[in-house]
Amino acid sequence: MTSKDKRLDRIKSSDVRNTLQLYPDNIQNRILTIRQAIFDLSSENSDIGDIEETLKWGEPSYLAKSASTVRLAWKKSIPDKYGVYFNCKSKLIDTFKELYPTIFVYDGNRAIILDVAKDIPEELNQCLLLALTYHKVKYLNLLCA
Repeated sequence: MTSKDKRLDRIKSSDVRNTLQLYPDNIQNRILTIRQAIFDLSSENSDIGDIEETLKWGEPSYLAKSASTVRLAWKKSIPDKYGVYFNCKSKLIDTFKELYPTIFVYDGNRAIILDVAKDIPEELNQCLLLALTYHKVKYLNLLCA
């Protein structure tokens, strides 16, 4: 059994697991890496609390009481890219654009689009942390990043 298979086995939601199994292996590995980062951030930060993993709009989604939902998705129409999606009505993407104007490619005010041929930027962890603690920091300038 490969490490990827073990990571899939840890997913409690059969809907999420089945969805991820439909993704190409290279995309699946990237999304599983980001998924693990979300759970790691939760275990390292008591402000986040428990993460609920579910499907929203057919995409793996991560929620917590303090969080703005984070969705991870791949689209067949752009096979070499995948996205980390955020609530478009939040200040998250505007904050990320201010903090990281050249590191990420953005899809309007709703997503960071990543290239499967490139490493996941470590700055993504800060973006995830801001999303996972959003309801505690949404009133602060630049979300206090």
